Amino acid sequence: MVFNWFRRQFNDKDASNPEEEQPAVIEAEVELEAQAASEEDVAAEYLKWAKAAYQNIQQQQAQPTQESAEVATPQTEPETQQLRAETSTTELNSTTLVPEADEPDSEMLVSEAIQVDEPDPETAIVVPQAEEPDSETLLEDKSKEIDSETKAETAPLPFWAQAEADRLARIERLKATAIEVEPEALPQAQPTENILVAFDEGFLWSAEILASQGRRPEDVSLEEITWLKKLRQGLDKTRRSIVNQLKAIVGQGPLNQAAVTEIETLLLQADVGVQATDYIINALQERLKQEALPADEAVSYLKQILRDMLDRPLENYSRTFVPEKDTLNIWLMTGVNGAGKTTTIGKIAHIAQKSGYKCLIGAADTFRAAAVEQVKIWGARSGIEVVANPGQNTDPAAVVFDAIAAAQSRSTELLLVDTAGRLQNKKNLMDELSKIRRIVDKKAPNAKVESLLVLDSTLGQNGLRQAEVFAEAAQLSGVVLTKLDGTAKGGIALAVVQQLGLPIRFIGAGEGIEDLRPFSSYEFVEALLSS
Repeated sequence: MVFNWFRRQFNDKDASNPEEEQPAVIEAEVELEAQAASEEDVAAEYLKWAKAAYQNIQQQQAQPTQESAEVATPQTEPETQQLRAETSTTELNSTTLVPEADEPDSEMLVSEAIQVDEPDPETAIVVPQAEEPDSETLLEDKSKEIDSETKAETAPLPFWAQAEADRLARIERLKATAIEVEPEALPQAQPTENILVAFDEGFLWSAEILASQGRRPEDVSLEEITWLKKLRQGLDKTRRSIVNQLKAIVGQGPLNQAAVTEIETLLLQADVGVQATDYIINALQERLKQEALPADEAVSYLKQILRDMLDRPLENYSRTFVPEKDTLNIWLMTGVNGAGKTTTIGKIAHIAQKSGYKCLIGAADTFRAAAVEQVKIWGARSGIEVVANPGQNTDPAAVVFDAIAAAQSRSTELLLVDTAGRLQNKKNLMDELSKIRRIVDKKAPNAKVESLLVLDSTLGQNGLRQAEVFAEAAQLSGVVLTKLDGTAKGGIALAVVQQLGLPIRFIGAGEGIEDLRPFSSYEFVEALLSS
């Protein structure tokens, strides 16, 4: 099942489809329903939904396995018949060859005796003296002596018999292996294809997240489940260190100075930043002054605060970051060295290819060694062509110019441009980035241009200064957070959104080609703070 990740709705308020608006329930209605229904009923409904989704995924995976089994079974039968025919022919050959080898014993021995006697000069001198009385008896005696000598030297078998025995042994081994392969090959191949994602706690949590967004069990794909499990696993350390301490602090009524200090420490350790931390504490304190909330409700309110923060930049930017069909979309990837720009381009190209877009990659990173080869490898994985300059240290703006011309001639819908990594304090390199943007605006005035800043999540607050400088030079329209599966705390997303007002467009939680997906504030916050 091919899932279009670009067209996926993340509980979007501006969705025009009425069928998708019905499941998107208002929070007030959710609270009223939660009060009316018991927790056991809600858990039973989620469990029922998860089982239905799991059965649907099993059916989706069973269809290709059944087709492959139908194709494979007729091919195995002739193979077994061939094996049986070969074994039968080898048996016949072995039975016919044995008597042929036993018949010419005496003749071969006599010929061997003659061949041995002829080249020996010493025996040639002595033999004529003994051959005068009786030559026939002498030949018989010599043949007996030679026969006894050969038997003594090759004690077990003659060389021709040993070769025949080895051949028969090989035939027996082939027959034994041919018999063993038939019963073991077929039963072992089928269960491995039927192995799906485990129905464990991670699957139940992922199903609950999708069900709360109004998704239907029959519309859920295996890719969504595996991605949510990876995202939750990547933020596992931060979640374990924050959730329990937050519940202990906010479940005691209005926040005192000690509680505020503890929350500040937790948020700053998670790379949330000073401004975002102050905003979160003030919003939480105002609510707790109005009413005393239990610990679970206080954490739920904190989740709502974080979702509002992450969605606030979308008021000035487009809510859906989707390439337009039948038009040229140009996405520039910028960032410092080692942030993961080239890898991100390969993953986004894979998403675009699976979502039905005509994609092209421009390798404008002409400074780093083997950068073009790396882009070509990522393009080959997704079957996407790469436009590059064979020379070294060429002008990246020229490569972008050629890539735009190629995209226009081939009716490409999405052109991904890889740029060289540069530090934000290198003015000449930042000016070069501005030059690339001017080339794009001049060569493709009607194209939809987007500039994405790739940030390494493990850098923490150091990424804020990078985003500030790159936003001025490249006219950024969004941020891509990578390496969330490492030592990243995840709070950098809140810091970027609060201080710079840039929306998060993609997040990466792994090194695989499937480990980068469009950003969803609801899924991110739930993976960060769900107990």
